[in-house]
Amino acid sequence: MSFASLGLCTPILEAVANQGYETPSPIQAQAIPAVLEGRDVMAAAQTGTGKTAGFTLPILERLTKGPKVRANQVRALILTPTRELAAQVGENVAIYSKRLPLSSAVIFGGVKINPQMMRMRQGADVLVATPGRLLDLYNQNAIKFNQLEVLVLDEADRMLDMGFIRDIKKILAILPPKRQNLLFSATFSEEIRELARELTNDPVEISVTPRNSTAKTVKQWVHPVDKSKKSALLTKLIQEKKWKQALVFTRTKHGANRLAAFLEARNITAAAIHGNKSQGARTKALANFKSGDIRILVATDIAARGIDIDQLPQVVNFDLPNVAEDYVHRIGRTGRAGAEGQAISLICAEEIKELNAIEQLIQQHLEREEVFGFIPTAKLPASLPIKPIKAKKPKKPKKDKAPAEQTASAGNAKNGQKGNKPRQGQAPKQGQKPRGEGRGKFNRDEKPREDRARDGQPRRNQGRTFNRDEKPREDRARDEQPRRNQGRTFNRDEKPREDRARDGQPRRNQGRTFNRDEKSRDGGNANRRFNKKPHGQRSQQKAPQSA
Repeated sequence: MSFASLGLCTPILEAVANQGYETPSPIQAQAIPAVLEGRDVMAAAQTGTGKTAGFTLPILERLTKGPKVRANQVRALILTPTRELAAQVGENVAIYSKRLPLSSAVIFGGVKINPQMMRMRQGADVLVATPGRLLDLYNQNAIKFNQLEVLVLDEADRMLDMGFIRDIKKILAILPPKRQNLLFSATFSEEIRELARELTNDPVEISVTPRNSTAKTVKQWVHPVDKSKKSALLTKLIQEKKWKQALVFTRTKHGANRLAAFLEARNITAAAIHGNKSQGARTKALANFKSGDIRILVATDIAARGIDIDQLPQVVNFDLPNVAEDYVHRIGRTGRAGAEGQAISLICAEEIKELNAIEQLIQQHLEREEVFGFIPTAKLPASLPIKPIKAKKPKKPKKDKAPAEQTASAGNAKNGQKGNKPRQGQAPKQGQKPRGEGRGKFNRDEKPREDRARDGQPRRNQGRTFNRDEKPREDRARDEQPRRNQGRTFNRDEKPREDRARDGQPRRNQGRTFNRDEKSRDGGNANRRFNKKPHGQRSQQKAPQSA
């Protein structure tokens, strides 16, 4: 089978030939015809099988036959989980559409938004975006979806794992309902498949490889080692085996920084990429790694999405991932398009649980090789036996609920009864007494409220020590004491306020120098500052005599 037999136009065929592709991969052979027919597609294919071209080529073919895109409009939207993957997909779209009268754009976070807003004024036939930045531009009226024809979710499982489910639902709510939906991913869990069935309309399901399987061209093995010696063992492998290019995965961002610094200190060029790095630093590190200026690229799982390097020879798992499916994504960076590759994992005894989960997922035990000088003091436990994965039975579709009248008639027919005729207005049901004629244990309409107390007792005397209705409030003090004389030193109701001073002292003479109640406010010292005499005894000063 050739690309020409799939119904692609000449400019696209020439662009594919320039990339060195002669025959379509299995995922491309099945996905391209389905997309050209306008069907919704849900495809599962491992990384490196050409799934990006599987949806890019037919989308470009369809867009060449449609109307011209207007300002701020988008005709095909491709959503990706990470910036690197968005840049990689956007680069492929630009290559394949080089000889077509179509425009494309890429938008993601981590960079200034104003240039992206200016770019979208021209509109884009194909827009590759991350969910967060897409919503930012939409909220600022920089993007409109009136012309949208196709929606693509690339790496859909990773998008949901990263917590983009809310953003995806917001985006789906603002898109026109009449559109073509395509979901492509390396792996699909049962939850993702169920969600995909809800989003798509009668999709064509494509699976060219078993779920969560690894490429046969990738050789996999593990090196048991103590956790504290992993960095030294990695250095030994790089130097002795003369690795020119290797992608190393760590579990944390700080671990990636520490490992890159450790290698740089030993004259091994290395760089780290992760979510805390700026977009400029991540782009520069990836470009240097592709060009060969950097031998080792240390990355986290999220940042590694979108790293597409031809003939990448080695992938190293410095730390095993917490989720077994991430192992498939990691080693999918090597052995792409049928090429050979190596996947090496450095494992300590504490990671046996993760190793068992990975081996159970890929349905094979990984070969173990101990390196002289790095034999672990804590021996790696033996792997658990592999249990075959049982295929889950598909869930039965929910039946539509029958109308209530049909259900009631059917139930009565089974019991040998005839169906009831529909009643009109407030008329009682057939065979049922009107309200107030003995329905239930007692009828609220027959008895006043005060006579309907529980267990025949007065309404407020159900198991209590005394009845609030029998005693006035002032006689219901606790322990038969006056209400305000329960363990207090004195009773406020027995003494007037002025006689209730603390410790028998007058109220305002508790440790003070003088008692305010015994002396007037001036304390007889009104003339202390100024020696004044009463008004009648003041001496008259004589006016100065003039000369």
